[in-house]
Amino acid sequence: MQLRSYQSIAADFLYEHDRAMILAPVGAGKTAITLTAMREMLRDGHASRFLVLAPKRVAEHVWLEEKAKWAPEITMAVAVGTAKQRAAALRAPVQVVVTNYENLPTGGFDGVVFDELTRLKNPSGQRFKLLEKFLREVNIRWGLTGSFTSNGLEDVFGQCKIVDTALLGRTKGAFQQQYFIQINKEFNQWEPRAGSLEQVMERIKPATFLLESYTLPDLNVVEVRCQMDLKQYKQMKKDMVLEFPDAKAIAVNAGVVTGKLQQMASGFVYADGAPQWMSPHKFDALDDLLAENQRANTLIAYNFKAELAELKRRYPHAQTLDDDNVIERWNKGEVELLLVHPKSAGHGLNLQYGGCKVVFLSLPWSLELYEQTIGRLHRSGQAHPVWVYLMITDKTVDEKIWRALRDKRTISDIAIEELK
Repeated sequence: MQLRSYQSIAADFLYEHDRAMILAPVGAGKTAITLTAMREMLRDGHASRFLVLAPKRVAEHVWLEEKAKWAPEITMAVAVGTAKQRAAALRAPVQVVVTNYENLPTGGFDGVVFDELTRLKNPSGQRFKLLEKFLREVNIRWGLTGSFTSNGLEDVFGQCKIVDTALLGRTKGAFQQQYFIQINKEFNQWEPRAGSLEQVMERIKPATFLLESYTLPDLNVVEVRCQMDLKQYKQMKKDMVLEFPDAKAIAVNAGVVTGKLQQMASGFVYADGAPQWMSPHKFDALDDLLAENQRANTLIAYNFKAELAELKRRYPHAQTLDDDNVIERWNKGEVELLLVHPKSAGHGLNLQYGGCKVVFLSLPWSLELYEQTIGRLHRSGQAHPVWVYLMITDKTVDEKIWRALRDKRTISDIAIEELK
């Protein structure tokens, strides 16, 4: 297979920069770009062995598949599974080892690729600290991401530090002092100074390749508005408690009540550990939507186990990512409904060949998970316009979540503009 022109330019950028980041929209082909650059680096003797760190499902299902397309001459092993299987893969005489972030080896690599770099946005985490020790002997560090500032400017520091401390410095405290104002010392809350986003993006620009000249099918987002009786919803919002004949739903603080309200917007609430159903409004609307789309193959994203259980009850033929060979069967067009949680399907999986429609039964708060879930279908290789349906219950927290996602999207848009 042959790279598109923008992918070839991006691969050259990696080849020419030992410390670099590829900032590319979901589905633009970051894996193909990186495999090409790795192949050239290995061929020319600039590297002898690469480690790829990726989310578990991506490590298991994506890199070997993509290698066969873009760099079949590279030898590769996947270090996922039991301790014995991981150890065998790490000992294998191969040029590339792929594993998940939880299975960091001890050494033996001169190049590392961080697939989904946002996994390293927290520089104080244990995973990050272990990686820093491991990287002392590793010169080539490439980071791949499609959601650089998914939750704000603070996310950028950790991602840049793990690639190169020369970009934004060694300590987050110094970074915050330079680019932020502390608005609440007790809770360590900071907000960016005026113009700081632009300054940070300008500073990291030399090490960052922004992929902007690419072509994907149209992406259409449709709000499916739903209505329900809000009496119990308002009671929970006011009293933080809701009683049922055999159970009671109690919210001990504002964070818990927000979660309860999101559940209620989907028609149920957990009370004493079990779901109490109040309204089928979203599922009835989903029935209508699937019928209107003539039962086209559809990805359905859920957030709660109760939603998954109801989806399975209503649609016994629906599949999940845990079912045998489901990704292969989906991409062959053999799965009508694929039920996914954004956290398990949010990164890397290639599902673009099996359908072009995705429904969010309820929305995640994370912009990264929202965009990455859509990106399972809206990516290179998708032949049709992609349709995204958001099930939003009127006058509920659903509207606030959707507004928050749009606001975070604005931050990302500004960041991308500054890198151009």
